[in-house]
Amino acid sequence: MTTWTKRHILSLETFTPEEYETLLETADQFREVLSRRTKKVPALQGQVVANLFFEPSTRTRSSFELASKRLSADTLNFTGSSSSLTKGETILDTAKTYVAMGANIMVIRHRQAGVPHTIAAEMDRLEANVSVFNAGDGQHEHPSQGLLDLFTLYQLLAPASPHQFLQGKKIALVGDILHSRVARSNLYSLTTMGATVHLAAPPTLLPKTFQAFLNESFSKQLVCHWEIEPALKDADFIMTLRLQKERMTDHLLPSLREYHQYFGITRHRALLAQDNVKILHPGPVNRGVEISSDLMDDPEFSLISQQVTSGVAVRMALLYLIGTSR
Repeated sequence: MTTWTKRHILSLETFTPEEYETLLETADQFREVLSRRTKKVPALQGQVVANLFFEPSTRTRSSFELASKRLSADTLNFTGSSSSLTKGETILDTAKTYVAMGANIMVIRHRQAGVPHTIAAEMDRLEANVSVFNAGDGQHEHPSQGLLDLFTLYQLLAPASPHQFLQGKKIALVGDILHSRVARSNLYSLTTMGATVHLAAPPTLLPKTFQAFLNESFSKQLVCHWEIEPALKDADFIMTLRLQKERMTDHLLPSLREYHQYFGITRHRALLAQDNVKILHPGPVNRGVEISSDLMDDPEFSLISQQVTSGVAVRMALLYLIGTSR
């Protein structure tokens, strides 16, 4: 197992295959812990995890909070609407307040890209010995979601091929790629671990300028499509993404009904993929838009509930690796 050296986790861009393997193996151990009657371990006893969520979240926030408690850490939870930010306090001053309270790890989500990076840089400047997790920043990245998606696939495939479980696999990534921080994290993790990723979306959600960005910034194991059928053909996995209507300032889609007609994942469309294809979605799901309800609820195809379960084990692994290496 690789010695863990990362102090902050802000992006998956710099993760190596060995670091992914370390994270996955650690998460697998915590998955076993979570299956026990007593699900708590004292690994981070005495440490304080501050969850600073400047925008709404259900799965990520609850998952980090539960992971912290399962590791016996103390937790502090921040909500922007009821904080001193409403009185004019800056984000950096808010972060410094939590440092003064004894926070060792900060989990940060913000609607603007780069805020976790700014706070991490300030912690380093102050030599505060505080680690920062990016829990989603603007249209940049969502590292822990990318890792829990990877772990969901790992659990399914690793028994047959633990170190090259995605080698030769085709994964279709469908939906609002332009606005998705989940997509960006997944592009790094999936291609680094050997998968070929086929992106499919309407031209307004996968513009040619974005394709040029992908070619410059990501692996060459990427193929872009403006129709869904070639992306789904013979795919081993389908990852469909939520339409982020709150980030769409222009009229990028004629209607949700038309989007589902051309890019929604249905039982009929799933027939284009491999016979044993599995479907993932980071949630929350717009039923009947990105994916049909019957397919979402079918355990033969859907891995969506497994993704939520994977989130706790992965975030326990992340907190453990950061907390014990500090």
